Parts: sequence; C-alpha cells; structure tokens
Amino acid sequence: MPHEDWGANVLNELLLELARWLDAMPWSSQLHESYYMYPWIESTHVLTLMVFLGMLCVIDLRMLGLAFTSVPASKIAERLDTPMMIGFAVMVITGFILYFAIPIRSTQSIWFRIKVVLLIAAGINAFLFRAKMQAADGSWDNDPKPPKRIRIGAGLSLTLWAGVVITGRTIAYDWYDCHKELPYFMYWLAGCVDEMAALN
Repeated sequence: MPHEDWGANVLNELLLELARWLDAMPWSSQLHESYYMYPWIESTHVLTLMVFLGMLCVIDLRMLGLAFTSVPASKIAERLDTPMMIGFAVMVITGFILYFAIPIRSTQSIWFRIKVVLLIAAGINAFLFRAKMQAADGSWDNDPKPPKRIRIGAGLSLTLWAGVVITGRTIAYDWYDCHKELPYFMYWLAGCVDEMAALN
C-alpha cells in the first residue's frame, strides 16, 4: 500500500506544528521541569477527577437502578451536580496545563489521542443525558428502575469514562511512542510525522 494514500497526514502535521509551537514557549519547559508545580498540578488533576467521577458514578448507578433506588433520581442529580461540575471544570483546566507542559509527546501518544476521542464522546453523551434528565417529567423520578433510554445513557457514561481513565493512565507508558520501531499504520495513528517521512 503506498504510504502517500494516507490523506490524514496533513492533520498530523498541523497537530505536531501546534505542539512544537507550544513546546517552544519558555513556560512549557519551566512547568515540565518544575520540582513542585508539575506534581501539584498533576495531583490536583487526579484528585478532581476522583471528585468528578465519584459524583458521576453515584448518579449513573441511580439512573441504572442499581443503587439508591429509594431516593428520587432528580434529588440525587440536583445535590451532586454542583460538586461534580466543579470537579470537572478544575480537571479540564489542569488537564490543559499538563498538556501544555508536555505537548509534543502528548500529541504523538496513541493513548492520549484515544483519550481525547473518548472525552468528546463522553461530553456529547453527558450533554444529551442532562437534556433528557431536565426534560423528564415526574413519571419515573421515584421509580427504582428508570426508563431504558436513561439506563442506556448512564451505562454508556460509565463505559466512556472508564475508557478515559484507562487511556489517561497508559499515556505514561512508551509502548507505542514514535521512537519505537512500529508499523507505518501505528506511526500514522500516533502522528509520528518524521518517522512516516523517513519511511516514505
């Protein structure tokens, strides 16, 4: 298969150019090499992720009809929504900062790319899920087992966020980093522009 057939190389090149531009900024290197700041930001990212996922899991388990079935669904969602969204906001902000500290390796990480796709999918699902929750009448609020469409959304939410956590953890490993000897397709997935150019 001719390597030139991969039309998405342009996107990989644009992403790498953006990453190199960020990496050239003094603050990026200073943050990455910081003895205290980077660990603090990373710890904050993980802790707020735990807060967010803790609230989310309670809500999703209620919407699946697997826990807290005696409590109205709207009451659980209402009480946990604020701390969940605060945790989410801080998690996203610290996540962007962590990317800024190591932009090139993150951009060329298969796990990071999968994580971003799962985050987008989880965000879309959460938006639709919240819309259904807010539009719902009181017909099932006290039911131990919510309607099927709500259970599907909750199950999908847990699955997607589990994927986000797993891929986020595996970013630390270099199994498929660009410096490894990989098939061309894996270089393309990871955005290893220089390695693809060498093969061409």
